[in-house]
Amino acid sequence: MELSKLRKFISPEVVTGENSRFLLTKYIRNLGMKNPMIVTDSGIIEAGWVQEILNLLNSQGVVYELFYEILPNPRDFQVEAGAKRFASARCDSLIAIGGGSVIDCAKGIGIVFSNKQPIYTFEGVDKVKAPMPPLVCIPTTSGSSADVSQFAIINHVEAKTKFAIISSSLIPDVSLIDPVVLQTMSSFLTACTAIDAMTHAFEAYVSLSSSEITDLHALESIRLIHENLPLLIENQSSIHHWNNLMIGSYFAGVAFSNASLGCTHSLAHSLGGYLDLPHGECNALLLPYVVDFNFFYAASKYRKIATILGLHCNISDNRLKDELVNYLIQFSRNLGITDTLKLKGITTNVIPILASKSILDPCNATNPRIPSQTDLETIYKEAL
Repeated sequence: MELSKLRKFISPEVVTGENSRFLLTKYIRNLGMKNPMIVTDSGIIEAGWVQEILNLLNSQGVVYELFYEILPNPRDFQVEAGAKRFASARCDSLIAIGGGSVIDCAKGIGIVFSNKQPIYTFEGVDKVKAPMPPLVCIPTTSGSSADVSQFAIINHVEAKTKFAIISSSLIPDVSLIDPVVLQTMSSFLTACTAIDAMTHAFEAYVSLSSSEITDLHALESIRLIHENLPLLIENQSSIHHWNNLMIGSYFAGVAFSNASLGCTHSLAHSLGGYLDLPHGECNALLLPYVVDFNFFYAASKYRKIATILGLHCNISDNRLKDELVNYLIQFSRNLGITDTLKLKGITTNVIPILASKSILDPCNATNPRIPSQTDLETIYKEAL
């Protein structure tokens, strides 16, 4: 047997469905959580979802510590501050209520506490030696899939870069995937986070580390997000469509957690680290141009994606490539994502700096076409 062809598939315990968040106290008991740290942010607090959970914990006599000093693109110093608070409050576990930034920060807090090392020392693959304390997630966006993945992305403020930590130690114990909590998102945030999830699925499907299992999840994710996202942008009252979007995000999450990602994410990480731009929006702006770059290295797979998106595929690869790229650009625009990188403030003089950072990202290793730094500069320029 060729070991290079072996694949593994890992996922946390997942509960999906309306009001699944209220099962939190069950898992607190099951995991023996005596003094959890609640990790969240001010936006989720303002939306009311945190107080609802605190009321639940208070009714059960659960002692907890609240940590909410987290910004989008979570910073290294926020992780370190959270780990210090975790230790000083004698916490023994983590509950993350929020999107990708919150959940990634919670993972960072857990591994810094357990390993007694600065967060940047874990950059790369399988650098985490001691597992983090128990972690239960209640995701509040339908995009990052941090609640089911073995990835954490942290912003190194001094270096102006994002770095990836990839380890099975980062997989949460439980994710309570509840569509109800998505309903306070704006339509723009809904679009950006869902396109982030769809990008996860695109990149996992064409990844050099993909498998039959990840392919199955990635393709179903693309179908669910493509069908349900436009309907939610028009009318955000349907819990059925919210649930489908959450399931689509979950499928994308377990696909990329096991197959990894590609150049769209390496490029987006660089934009987020250097210029603090929103991750989901960056993925939406970059994905079409990465598909253009990759197409002939995974043409049959992109043809399958195009079929799911409803494109007419009885045409040459050259024509289909152009049709798919144009469709993806227009799809995002129809959802309200209308900027370009130029409109986000990116200029040609900063592109070599961005590319020099993105070429170091581990996501490039599984892109179907291994890029050079010059290739990444070209993709940035095309996305202007």
